[in-house]
Amino acid sequence: MSFIDHLEALRWHIIRSAIAIVVFTTAAFLAKDFLFHDLILGPSRGDFWTYRAFCKFGQWVHAEGLCIGEPTFDLQNRQMSGQLTMHISSSFVVGLALAFPYTFWEIWRFIKPGLYPHEQANSRGAVFFVSVLFIIGLLFGYFIAAPLSINFLASYQLDSTIENQIDLQSYISTLTTMSLSCAGVFELPMIVFFLAKAGIVTPEIMRLYRKHAIVVILVIAAVITPPDISAQIIVTIPIVLLYELSINIARVVTRNRTKMLNDRLAENGGVS
Repeated sequence: MSFIDHLEALRWHIIRSAIAIVVFTTAAFLAKDFLFHDLILGPSRGDFWTYRAFCKFGQWVHAEGLCIGEPTFDLQNRQMSGQLTMHISSSFVVGLALAFPYTFWEIWRFIKPGLYPHEQANSRGAVFFVSVLFIIGLLFGYFIAAPLSINFLASYQLDSTIENQIDLQSYISTLTTMSLSCAGVFELPMIVFFLAKAGIVTPEIMRLYRKHAIVVILVIAAVITPPDISAQIIVTIPIVLLYELSINIARVVTRNRTKMLNDRLAENGGVS
């Protein structure tokens, strides 16, 4: 294919991805009651699933401190077109998240023909695992990281005379940032997989710099969570587990890569 043909193919992949995003965005926009009352404003109420689950778990292990109280803050809109703007922007973010698996599939369809046959075979299932990790990270961010952050920040007071009246834009920004950040962080195993395929990352390197990686993970957890130790620990644990999983992935990839190179050397040397 010529350069122009590649651009033409890329254009249609982009158009189909944009159509998927528009479709999901429109569906989210039309489902306003569910989008805001149940989905976006859910973590702002005491009956949210996460708060009830923590309370039940706290009662089960006889640790009443795990029971999270109802957030004490009022949401306010201070701009004339604020609610309409947030309705449109929130619908777009939800549409983008829902369309991510299809969008990544379209991108992969454009990249895949340019790979060698063995590279295509080695990357089989990439779309599935990238999509699954994205969804798991998004759910973790929405149900765990975001509610803990919102509850902590909403209940934090410098003085009892100061009321927390949170701007709607600030609340939604915190919710989306936490959810999407976790979705991105959970892609670590796939990133390591492709880096190991390229020979850039090895399990030995990852083990050698494990302590440094844990420090970086703690910094990341501190950035995407409020200054609450419990929230940071809850976010840090799955990221550390993902790092350990990535080490095993790099080990398997490196072993297979070494075997393939040895087989090629044997073939070139005339060894059966």
